[in-house]
Amino acid sequence: MNNRDVEVSVVIPCLNEAQAIGGCIEKVKHAFVDNNINGEIVVVDNNSTDNSSVVAHRCGGRVVFQPIKGYGAAYIKGLEEARGRYIIIGDGDNSYDFAEIPRILKFLKDGYDFVIGSRFKGKIHKHSMPWINRYVGNPVLSGLCRLFFRTKLSDIHCGMRAFTKEAYKLMNLKCLGMEFATEMVMEALQKKLKIKEIPIDYHPRKGDSKLRPLKDAWRHIRFMLLFCPTWLYLFPGLLLTVLGVSMLLALMRGPVLFLGHSWDIHIMVLFSLLSILGYQLINLGMYAKTFAVQQGYIAHDRTIASLTKYFRLESGVLAGFLLFIIGLGISLFIFIEWWNSSFGPLFRIRESILAMTFMVLGLQTIFSSFFISLLIIRR
Repeated sequence: MNNRDVEVSVVIPCLNEAQAIGGCIEKVKHAFVDNNINGEIVVVDNNSTDNSSVVAHRCGGRVVFQPIKGYGAAYIKGLEEARGRYIIIGDGDNSYDFAEIPRILKFLKDGYDFVIGSRFKGKIHKHSMPWINRYVGNPVLSGLCRLFFRTKLSDIHCGMRAFTKEAYKLMNLKCLGMEFATEMVMEALQKKLKIKEIPIDYHPRKGDSKLRPLKDAWRHIRFMLLFCPTWLYLFPGLLLTVLGVSMLLALMRGPVLFLGHSWDIHIMVLFSLLSILGYQLINLGMYAKTFAVQQGYIAHDRTIASLTKYFRLESGVLAGFLLFIIGLGISLFIFIEWWNSSFGPLFRIRESILAMTFMVLGLQTIFSSFFISLLIIRR
């Protein structure tokens, strides 16, 4: 069969799935025959220690080997080997029903670039998903994805997906581990592919699960945060900066009574720290977002468009200089007062904290302006 004969490639990763891989392949073959589909089945053996590859080959799958371990590594190998114009992927543990191929394929032929199943909109059969995954893990991770990337997808970790060959090339997937599933969704969203979510059934798997709930969940969260600097840096930084500066100014007038306690100098030091930390997070967020956009990791948005259009090094340096001068002026006022008292006892701790905070923020602004200018320089 040459490349142009293949309409659909079904790619199945396999790690010790001897109990289930044969059944998966048979369902795919029946779907091909019953619907007159010219297709191939690519099984990626990811260092199986049982006879998975033998079973897959005997049942009619084209077996390729991926020595690099990892969920993403297996898929990347299989997807590179796929010859079809349409690609459908699913786990080799019999948890997904490959009889759904014709229904999924129809959406691709209707113009969608990316089709993803939703187990939560379909039916999750008894004993197919541990309760912590069903009620905590998947809802939380999918919820974070909806929040961070403004999508309505309900199940970003569903393993049954389909996409065109062109969409796969456009997504440019790189992750070798479990976060590959998240990367695919994020890339589809960032590249503005036409996405369709469909309800599917989820069945009990055959064989042992390879999922490590806590470790894999953290890998997904970490990956999303790395590619979402707005939520990792900018929002927390803005919150800390506004809170810190507001409370600093409020405490300049004297102690504040709150919750039955007097909040004074010591808490003012804490709010100074929060102001500096928050402002540093904002700067880091701008660095990360600018770099990520320039490198094509995330889509160009209004924040970076405005920064590129309106930001000038001179304006940033001037703003930082003014902040520093305000702090320096307060410090000079304190020094003059101390001088006039013949260097006697001094009780200007509040003013000193405020002056130090403004001077640090000013210096941060000046040096950050230089670094951001370097990131957005046109070559």
